[in-house]
Amino acid sequence: MISNSLLSIWDAIAPAFGNHLWQSTLFAVAAAALTLILRKNQARARYWLWMAASIKFLIPFSWLVAIGSRLAWVRGPAEAKSQLYFTLETVSQPFTQPAASVIPATSNAASAIVHWVPAIFAAMWLCGFLAVILIWCLRWRKISADIRGAVPLREGREVDALRRAMHVTGIRQQIQLLLSRATLEPGIFGMARPVLVWPHGISDHLDAPHLEAIIAHELWHVRRRDNLAAALHMIVEALFWFHPLVWWVGSRLIDERERACDEQVLESGSERRVYAESILKVCEFCVGSPLACVSGVTGADLKKRMVHIMTEHVVRKLDFRRRLILSTAGVLALALPLAFGLANATPGRAQSQDMASGQNDSALGAFSIKPSQAPTQMPTYAGSNTRMVKMMYGPDGFMAGNVTMKAIIQEAYGVQANQIFGGPDWLDSATYDVTAKPDQSDQSKGGPPNPSESRRILQAMLAGRLKLTLHSETRDLPSYALEAVDGGSKLQRAKPAGSSPNEVKGTDGRILSTSARMQFDGGQVVGIEARRMSTADLAQQLSRQLGSAVVDKTGLQGAFDFNLHWTASANGDSNQADYPLFTALQEQLGLKLEPQTAPMEVLVIDHIEKPQEN
Repeated sequence: MISNSLLSIWDAIAPAFGNHLWQSTLFAVAAAALTLILRKNQARARYWLWMAASIKFLIPFSWLVAIGSRLAWVRGPAEAKSQLYFTLETVSQPFTQPAASVIPATSNAASAIVHWVPAIFAAMWLCGFLAVILIWCLRWRKISADIRGAVPLREGREVDALRRAMHVTGIRQQIQLLLSRATLEPGIFGMARPVLVWPHGISDHLDAPHLEAIIAHELWHVRRRDNLAAALHMIVEALFWFHPLVWWVGSRLIDERERACDEQVLESGSERRVYAESILKVCEFCVGSPLACVSGVTGADLKKRMVHIMTEHVVRKLDFRRRLILSTAGVLALALPLAFGLANATPGRAQSQDMASGQNDSALGAFSIKPSQAPTQMPTYAGSNTRMVKMMYGPDGFMAGNVTMKAIIQEAYGVQANQIFGGPDWLDSATYDVTAKPDQSDQSKGGPPNPSESRRILQAMLAGRLKLTLHSETRDLPSYALEAVDGGSKLQRAKPAGSSPNEVKGTDGRILSTSARMQFDGGQVVGIEARRMSTADLAQQLSRQLGSAVVDKTGLQGAFDFNLHWTASANGDSNQADYPLFTALQEQLGLKLEPQTAPMEVLVIDHIEKPQEN
């Protein structure tokens, strides 16, 4: 049970996580390309590009897509693609035709390994995460102990240099100077209330210009909020410790932040030779900080840094062309996901809220919903815990008995069980009897009933009675392709209406243009008796049975009559490779289901209230 739960969670999370990883990786590569364009410009520009690449690991593009979908204009309700009329009935006797054989099951050992793969990966990630956190906590504890042993320095040339540097850098908050006997380099400790830790005895090795240059360098770290930015990247490194690019981005951040502070110190008036000498003297005297969120002096490649400091006129400010490139890249990074969400928004939150306000309810028709009085042990359907005795379209609209609200949401929005995420537990457990009738003006037009109109009424019911709000996302989901076997399909062309005694009729006695009668055995669906059904409608029926989307790739046109039947599965799981339906399709209809993974729109439930009886 635990392994099955982990596998289902893995199936839901893994595709989205994989998408986020490759999107963040691509974003970091784009940031690296931009830094090459700006390699002769100020380091602060390159630093913030690397910082954006780091923060992108914490912000999935799917969030921006979701925001875009919420900003979409209220659209008309989505029309259902299929015009399939069907009834689902419990049949006590099995089909008269022989039952299909079962595909051989895979070995228990292989199945167990597959089921525990998510747990293994989760354990590996957790071990790495805890190891990174533990190492940083030990280092932080050591630095904290050194700082607790430090004493405030209230007078002397160090304090005078600190005051002058605060005036030059424009820092107004009070920064305390602590004298420490530890061998750490001068550094800024803390974020909200930063303090400057000054090693005892280092002043004896520094002349006044050297001392002022070092203190100015540290205060520029405070002005730039470098400790806060470094702490954010440490979170990224802990969460994505397995990604080499994350650690490389971290090293680039340290390099560019030190160069940025070097440039600021030189721009504020320090002489290049004196500043370079001061850094070398600090390197001779001190040990570097073991934490990236404690900004010091000696970070980055020292040799390249000296060359950078001593080379005059190498740094150029951003010109108009480069500013335009950066602005365009930033706008595109935000606008493209938002535009994707706007363009692909399905009837979601905005539509549901509009329906919930009561608009157009009278035009859509009437609906009724009440707790089901049927027994709780009913046939399993739609690849989940959805239990149905009857669900049908007829001249009087839509009727369903002993169905869950998740099944109603599936029907209302034309999705499958694995395309619905979120929501309370009762969506899969509590059962109801539901009717949805079109308004009188539509009924007076005559002709066959329109399922899309009934689905509009269902959407109105969900929004008005259950206060349903949801939004759409795109995720990679497992699905199936319905294809003909190598020898060709065995489907028989449909007979004319009225020529078969097994025609399905509506409540008014008319023969329905397309019908599918489901049969059950031991609480499971074991057959489909179809009349004048297309392969596209068959794919929809199979989607309901498997709980995953089935895409028609047979290429067959027209309508067919067939009786498809199979034996009840031993474990009842329609997602297992040994499910008898797979064999029945091949042997009886000459069709096969090929597993595939494809990007699909899913519905994420934001809010829903339990329905009350009319």
